[in-house]
Amino acid sequence: MTSADWLNFSKQIQQQLEDLSSSNLPKFKIISASPMSGGDIHNCFHLHTNQGNYFLKTNLATHNPLFKTEANSLTTLKNSLTIRVPNVIAKGCFDNYSWLLLEFFQLSSQGDDEQRGKDLAMQHHSIEPSGKFGWHEDNFIGLTPQKNDWNTSWVDFYATQRLEPQLQLAKQNGAGDLLLAAGNKLLNSFGVLFKNYQPKSSLLHGDLWAGNSLFLENGEALFFDPACYYGDRETDLAMSELFGGFSTSFYQGYEQTFPISSGYPQRKSLYHSYHLLNHFNLFAGNYEQQSLKQIQQCLRNL
Repeated sequence: MTSADWLNFSKQIQQQLEDLSSSNLPKFKIISASPMSGGDIHNCFHLHTNQGNYFLKTNLATHNPLFKTEANSLTTLKNSLTIRVPNVIAKGCFDNYSWLLLEFFQLSSQGDDEQRGKDLAMQHHSIEPSGKFGWHEDNFIGLTPQKNDWNTSWVDFYATQRLEPQLQLAKQNGAGDLLLAAGNKLLNSFGVLFKNYQPKSSLLHGDLWAGNSLFLENGEALFFDPACYYGDRETDLAMSELFGGFSTSFYQGYEQTFPISSGYPQRKSLYHSYHLLNHFNLFAGNYEQQSLKQIQQCLRNL
């Protein structure tokens, strides 16, 4: 975003915040904005206003559905009273841009990781009342649309809403025959992993890698950038292990609060396969071989 774009953008946000102020927000006046790192998708700013500091995400208007679903996920997690997430202040869209305004925190990579594991375990104790798997809306995993149609069967849900769409995208993106054949074999056979395991429909973060959870200055864990749905809690744990960043004490804290099933190591490769396929579909490169390797490992576990 150029300086001229930002000037126009800030004026538009200022006006939208002033319009909102007449109802449920105090009078906002933007004093300054400093660019911040915020992942590979959005432009992020530390926004200093007359009402304090805020975290602002911006992008093109086509990304407004991402902000909408992120805000809904954050609100659900906040209402679960289990983990700490940023408050959603406001969101908007105008001309070619969309934006999401969140509570601002000074963050650190150091904190109470054992308690972070306990917090996540308590979140996973939040069960969908009907016992179904899914979510009230489709959302996104990164930039990839993620279907969340309700289903009474976790195996059916994971096949039709997770693995199958990623394999279809992989085919469109030029994946080799080896990956597609292995993926389809897994798609039709992974149900055996659930012969003696019936997961409950836990409230999931949905995109729990280490970059989406840091610590406040007091050591408390903060979780952000969720892609929530109700599903097997092991998917969050598997994602947390895929790219590292969580300590042994994190998993000890989780295990103390919500013991993990003995069959988890066999199912972990299944859940890793989904995210690696998604990374192939987003970034290509070596993720094709990583996806194939993970799927083959899962097939061996069968």
